[in-house]
Amino acid sequence: MLKKKSILVLTTLIPAHLSKLEELYAVTYAPNDAARKAAIASRGREFEAVLTIGVIGLTALEMASMPRLELVCCMGAGYEQIDVAAAKLLGIEVATGQGTNDACVADHAFGLVIAAMRGFRQLDRLCRNGVWRTDIPHPPNVSGKSIGILGLGTIGQKIANRATGFDMLIGYHNRNPKPQTHFQYFGSVVELAEWSDVLVCATPGGTATRHLISEKVLSALGPTGFLVNIARGSVVDTNALAAALRDGVIAGAGIDVYESEPLPPQVLMDLDNVIVTPHMAGWSPEATQASFDRFLENVEGYFSGNGAVSPL
Repeated sequence: MLKKKSILVLTTLIPAHLSKLEELYAVTYAPNDAARKAAIASRGREFEAVLTIGVIGLTALEMASMPRLELVCCMGAGYEQIDVAAAKLLGIEVATGQGTNDACVADHAFGLVIAAMRGFRQLDRLCRNGVWRTDIPHPPNVSGKSIGILGLGTIGQKIANRATGFDMLIGYHNRNPKPQTHFQYFGSVVELAEWSDVLVCATPGGTATRHLISEKVLSALGPTGFLVNIARGSVVDTNALAAALRDGVIAGAGIDVYESEPLPPQVLMDLDNVIVTPHMAGWSPEATQASFDRFLENVEGYFSGNGAVSPL
């Protein structure tokens, strides 16, 4: 009987997925910092694969402590906290779950667009307090407005697809324009923000996009503009966003990701014109299952010699 491959799991798994994984591989489950440090320190030489997620990643030092490590996989598309350069130097393959939760993220993003623009948070509170519609300022339409998408990747495209159903004008900013799309391209984030009624962040995280949404961008979005972030918390300057919401620089926001994760963004908590969800955009039974299935496919493909299904 062949010896099972040894896998270190650094992210939370539902019991059914952990049980399935344990049937197939020798699993060390370390979903928190203390367990992670202890597992790598005591058994680092055993691990041949690591399962992680983009926001917790894997460092160069940790990789160096695992001399048998051949494969690092992410659940989901993000991999910003994995030291990819170190992995390449060490001959370690990096694979992701790209595409497995895109529809779920896009659904959630557009839900935040509607919730922020229509003021669902405020309307819910006012209704519970007995306030009737005649005493409430009218929230704007979503249909027919301009939506700017920062990062027209797979998720950004799916958000655009949903926006077309609301007859929205669609613009975007990437590092480079995409000639295959008919959407309007803007050469800078500021230009996109000036044009947009709602600006949606769908760009990857990491140092290159840190605080891309700055005080200047928020000012360009303006007092009738809205911000939605389903990218990474680091993309938005949280203090600048809080000030913009508090001072009427922008009208409102909907965010699923924030810099203080997993702790709530305290500077936003007393503001009624922002709706916050706890990094749930990519989570649904369907998306979680698809991400786990992709991980299994990546591991099986790599160790069978056929190659990972979705390598970087």
